[in-house]
Amino acid sequence: MRVRLLLAVAATFAIAGLGWLGRPHESGDVPGPRPAAERPELALLTSLPLVFGESFSIEGGGSPALTRLEQRYRVVPIGVADEASLKGKSLLLMAHPRAQPAEALVDLDNWLREGGHLLLLADPKLDWPSERPLGDLLRSPPVFADTGLLDHWGLQLSSAGLASKGKCDVSDEGLIAHCNIGRGQATVIADADFLNVDAPDADGLDLLASELDRLETR
Repeated sequence: MRVRLLLAVAATFAIAGLGWLGRPHESGDVPGPRPAAERPELALLTSLPLVFGESFSIEGGGSPALTRLEQRYRVVPIGVADEASLKGKSLLLMAHPRAQPAEALVDLDNWLREGGHLLLLADPKLDWPSERPLGDLLRSPPVFADTGLLDHWGLQLSSAGLASKGKCDVSDEGLIAHCNIGRGQATVIADADFLNVDAPDADGLDLLASELDRLETR
């Protein structure tokens, strides 16, 4: 889904007077690095090789996307979105996660409704290259495993992108949705391939920084 997302982002910048995903945009508007002492905690749940490579070895670990995140946050990887993992956390990035257990989905929904802030990258057709065969448990799933949670939040995800059932504001031709869930906020992006970049200053990662910043300030 990466090409479609980047084309939509480029079109957004090309419209005079409009900002990144509808926000006022001026030079330097994309959030930059923060001093280490000022970086809030960010929980990260992902199936993508962001923290470690596909071999899960220390060597070669740490992607440009992770480097970009660590310029603004204290990134704390978690393995499941359950109550214990989310306790005390206010900001969560789920980057094309694996299917979560039913109990964890309930915990995630409760956490969000109680005031949590979530950025979910849910790619309906992941194009991320992998040396592992299809079906390998260490390979990122080819599609986002929607187990009914998006529907519960008023969204529908298909190969065409996101559609709202009246509870979320969908923009950029179905690529991005902003939802109010109880006292919390959720941003859903129907793409994850834009994280597959060669440098932490890649333009596509501006989307990541901007949407996380938007959630922080809501």
